[in-house]
Amino acid sequence: MNKILFTAGLVALMGTSAMAQQIGVSIARFDDNGLTVMRNGMAAHEKTLDGVSLQVEDATDDVAKQLDQINNFIASGVDAIILNAVDTNATEAMSNAAAAANVPLVYVNRQPINMATLPDGQAFVASNEIESGTLAAFRMCQDLRAQGKSGGAAAYVLMGQLSNQAAVQRTKDFHDVIGMDMCNFITIIDEQTAEWSRDKAQDLMTNWISSGEPFDAVFGNNDEMAIGAIQAMKSAGIDMADVVVGGVDATSDALVSMKQGDMDVTVFQDLAGQGAGSIDTALKLIAGEDVDKTVFIPFKLVTPENIDDFM
Repeated sequence: MNKILFTAGLVALMGTSAMAQQIGVSIARFDDNGLTVMRNGMAAHEKTLDGVSLQVEDATDDVAKQLDQINNFIASGVDAIILNAVDTNATEAMSNAAAAANVPLVYVNRQPINMATLPDGQAFVASNEIESGTLAAFRMCQDLRAQGKSGGAAAYVLMGQLSNQAAVQRTKDFHDVIGMDMCNFITIIDEQTAEWSRDKAQDLMTNWISSGEPFDAVFGNNDEMAIGAIQAMKSAGIDMADVVVGGVDATSDALVSMKQGDMDVTVFQDLAGQGAGSIDTALKLIAGEDVDKTVFIPFKLVTPENIDDFM
């Protein structure tokens, strides 16, 4: 009897091991606040799933290192790969490697350059970047009009890494909005990359301020850069009530800044939801289920009027 029970238990244990799913995850960089929120969302979701194990690696913003991670995942026999790309223009080789090995691949947060030709068994989970910059820029336009500046306003634009599709799209969104009749009173003085960095944005904004050019608004492709710009302006003694500042992500620091009256606009990107959604999509691909090539998690505008809904 004991032997039968032991054998049954062993079979059950072996069955559980056989069902375990190993997913390799390569993140562009761990030292990014937004991507940290996404990683935390993945970790939290992993705990709710039986038999799912994540192996999460930091690509340290190195394309070659990330490709090595993908190849290592494949060699180690993972069931699927989740990829947050370092360079969205360099994803084709990674798609090809995963497809050749018949390993499902899910891009998360950053749209791959080969989106239109993704192989079977691959998908993209993120938010529609056309919404992010458009929502922020249009609200900034409204705020400037409310301040009586519809006769003419000047703005600076802080761009993310230019190798990143989100940076390119969010900047285009801003241009598209100020091309509208309602918002064409806004002129861009300058736009430069601060590479998503708070410190680099602060340095860049300091340089712009030192030029002496009057300005009315600052649009950051993300909250970190918007906060860096705010720090530079406050150090220069600029009254934040006189400048409209917008960002994207609705990070905790950005929400605090908005509560303090410094940041005017941000856009909630459900990064934790993207992380969880990428795991769910990977599991569906492992199971051979049909999955949409693009899975969008909606953006939501955050302003002083509704900030409490996001804190």
